Amino acid sequence: MSRRLLNRELSWLAFNRRVLSLAEEAGVPLLERLKFCAICSANLDEFFQVRVAALKDQVAAGVTQPAYDGLSPQAQLTEIGTTADRFVVDQETVLDHLLSELAPHGVQLVDWSALDARDHQYLVSIFEQRMFPVLTPLAVDPAHPFPYISNLALSLAAMISDPDTGERRFARVKVPNVFPRLVALPDGMRFVPVEQIIAAQLHSLFVGMVVEEHAVFRVTRNADLTLEEEEADDLLAKVEMELRRRRFGRAVRLEVQQGISEEMLELLVRELDLEMADVTVHRKLLDLTCLFQVHGLELPALKDPAWPPVTAGRILRAEAQDRSIFSVIRERALMVHHPYESFASSVENFIAQAADDPKVQSIKMTLYRAGGDSPIARSLMRAAERGVQVAVLVELKARFDEATNVGWARALERAGVHVVYGLVGLKTHAKTTLVVRQDDDGLRRYCHIGTGNYNSKTARLYEDVGFVTADEAVGADVTQLFNHLTGYSRAVEFQSLVVAPRDMRNQLVDLIEHEMSFGAEGRITAKMNSIADPQMIDALYRASAAGVQIDLLVRGLCCLRPGQPGLSENIRVRSILGRYLEHSRVVRFEHGEGDSPLFLIGSADWMGRNLDGRVEVAVPVTHPKHRDWLDQVFAFDLADDIVRHELDAEGVWHRCGPAAFGDGDAQERFYRWVNDRQKA
Repeated sequence: MSRRLLNRELSWLAFNRRVLSLAEEAGVPLLERLKFCAICSANLDEFFQVRVAALKDQVAAGVTQPAYDGLSPQAQLTEIGTTADRFVVDQETVLDHLLSELAPHGVQLVDWSALDARDHQYLVSIFEQRMFPVLTPLAVDPAHPFPYISNLALSLAAMISDPDTGERRFARVKVPNVFPRLVALPDGMRFVPVEQIIAAQLHSLFVGMVVEEHAVFRVTRNADLTLEEEEADDLLAKVEMELRRRRFGRAVRLEVQQGISEEMLELLVRELDLEMADVTVHRKLLDLTCLFQVHGLELPALKDPAWPPVTAGRILRAEAQDRSIFSVIRERALMVHHPYESFASSVENFIAQAADDPKVQSIKMTLYRAGGDSPIARSLMRAAERGVQVAVLVELKARFDEATNVGWARALERAGVHVVYGLVGLKTHAKTTLVVRQDDDGLRRYCHIGTGNYNSKTARLYEDVGFVTADEAVGADVTQLFNHLTGYSRAVEFQSLVVAPRDMRNQLVDLIEHEMSFGAEGRITAKMNSIADPQMIDALYRASAAGVQIDLLVRGLCCLRPGQPGLSENIRVRSILGRYLEHSRVVRFEHGEGDSPLFLIGSADWMGRNLDGRVEVAVPVTHPKHRDWLDQVFAFDLADDIVRHELDAEGVWHRCGPAAFGDGDAQERFYRWVNDRQKA
């Protein structure tokens, strides 16, 4: 079994290393490379908060059964520890190179010790005026127990002694997030870490004492929600309670500054109930997400040139003729590809027009990650306030967006929207909207089904596909889906949609097996975020053995081993990364509809959680122009002359393609293609 599958967690760490590789690409502008360093740190934080935390829970519960790849929970933790430590070392080396390349441009991260007296005076003034009043030193003594260290909070540990009595105390100073992590010097181009400024002024927090030593540290805690939905009469209140509990989750990682004393380190490990194996030592800054701040500098020469999205041609022509978006969709289904094509002028516009159209009678939508400031949510509220029947399924368990979604649920309810929270035991991950409109020729249903969230911010950064149609069969299916989600009914047979957890797994396996009947003439091409489900992987292995040619475009983790003789020699796996996060899920079966290709787009990756534990939706794409568009996506992504990573049979990813990223950027090629079509 272990030779058939790669470990999920180690595969994810390999993905994060591919992200780090973008920080080393000479063809990527310097500040963009710095941004990828920051993204890596944010990714790793989430990995420890969720995946490592889950493994630690398994070990604590005495679970020794190995995963599908053959590794037990403890063995996985050991491998993760070694791999993550090596990653941090490599990340810091990459950062060293980036900072040396940025220095000639005037951009610098400067240590306190390297500053002159004038800079010191400037920063001390900032400390006294803005920082000192909000800092709270916490000493540990018989009257003051070891303080609670909140998740991902940056802290200073200090050993303080009384010069008169010789008594020594441990103290902690939390670095508040009310001021920037990197403090800009007057030139606006040099930055000093705030913790270094505070450390240099610790004497003012412990007046009359001696600060013997200090070190920066940071704790990562289990941040996953544990909900017993069957026992929750009010799921909204339950989620709010769990969010309050989350900050008290068990510690899973301790990050410390290189040079910390053995005494202080042992104290932190003991008080946090950790082991030395849980400690990551940093030579440079802890928490490199602060590099986003440097990326925000207005230095266009050091950033990617802007790629303004275009408005889909059919929408543009309708606007010029003062026609509604509904007239466009009635003529023919609309497919939009974000962010190459504007999310605002398509999906947001669709919802906004529905909210204001007197002919619209009802709007139903699933909201998984709406974001902090959502034009779509505001359109829904506006519609409800003018009397439209609006029902929204808000997924309260969308990881790390729970608090935001709770806020939107409250706001939507106050506006008169019917808010529901989905099915017990399942996350609703599907991205679907149903608009019912009284057209001149009768009642008609307009449906949007997408691969990405209804989130205006991520829609500018994530590559996704959306499909809007007035097709009667799709409309009937989406209606039944919402009735099932918001009401009390058994799932029915769907005419067009492929829906999880009811049918998707079996239907996908059937399609794979159908392709096997064509032997070497069979072909499967799939683009998704992750592939980890053993049953789906085994189905692909069987197809490969039958001669089916399989190309997989997998951005994130992949547990499939390609290229193994007798098992997967006809399977190829590549990963494409770039300025946009490749997020769409598109599958093409060469003989899915008789002798014609079947294209499916939807919200589900091929993972157990998607196929068995979530409500997911995929829709067939049938129009020849839309199929040609998706074929063009695959053509760019599968070209031999683009920069990509390819996975070998041993589970190792290799960078392939042109030496310079700019010469082989598949996303840039597609952006140009979209713009050329717009001009034609």
